[in-house]
Amino acid sequence: QVQLVESGGGLVQAGGSLRLSCAASGRTFSSYAMGWFRQAPGKEREFVAVISWSGGRTYYVDSVKGRFTISRDNAKNTVYLQMNSLKPEDTAIYYCATSFYATVSTDLAHFGSWGQGTQVTVSS
Repeated sequence: QVQLVESGGGLVQAGGSLRLSCAASGRTFSSYAMGWFRQAPGKEREFVAVISWSGGRTYYVDSVKGRFTISRDNAKNTVYLQMNSLKPEDTAIYYCATSFYATVSTDLAHFGSWGQGTQVTVSS
């Protein structure tokens, strides 16, 4: 089973930036699509961004389009989420996850391995 560890969260002011990293173990990392999800207090976990195993296709939830960028470096077994122009509503615990498949999906059921999460707090 792949092991995922997120890092890079923290406290920033609105308009600021953060880069989240997710380090994955295992040689099969490059065969998975990778996704970022987030969960705010009292809310359900929601999809944020996903990237295909090759890095050639990405998809974002509408609320982060133009602000967030997902990328991956398969040689380093790492996926990133660059978050710019952060808003207070971006405050959540952010989770990295691996898909069962190589193609992109926004369906939580398609993701089997999850990291522990990293807290992102955006103040106004």
